[in-house]
Amino acid sequence: MSRLSLEFYLNDAVTVAPKLLGKTLVRVWDDGTISRYCISETEAYLGEIDKACHASKGRTTRTEVMFAEGGCVYVYLIYGMYWMLNVVTGHENEPQAILIRGINNIVGSGKVGRELKMDKSFYGESFLTSNRIWIEDAPEILDFKTAPRVGIDYAGEEWRDKPWRFILNRY
Repeated sequence: MSRLSLEFYLNDAVTVAPKLLGKTLVRVWDDGTISRYCISETEAYLGEIDKACHASKGRTTRTEVMFAEGGCVYVYLIYGMYWMLNVVTGHENEPQAILIRGINNIVGSGKVGRELKMDKSFYGESFLTSNRIWIEDAPEILDFKTAPRVGIDYAGEEWRDKPWRFILNRY
């Protein structure tokens, strides 16, 4: 299959997040071997208006890549041990991202980051041109469920309860 095009990433995070379900996340390892994973769970963060989104606090060194044109990797470290993999979407200066919460039968964004051996070196890398991580197209999945996002109580009830987590029904 071919990599997803720039046009795919230029939509808003809530539109793109369910469309990532079933797509193939490709990881090329240092020894040249290739692993392919089915994206099974995503979570959308809709920019500066979304109180759960990192960009809601404005442009910072941490969030700078979220202000780029869609198709970039946004990784950040939590608890000093888990690198979270996010896909930047939307147009330049419209900061949005999608957290990859599940691949294959691996559920949990920290577990995903650990499986993929994410680190700071991926920050800002392009899914369009990277030689070590990208997303390939696959048929659109319509069999999924939605749920509230996880771990964002700080954002308030309105933002916490948005059904912006998307989960493949088969996983």
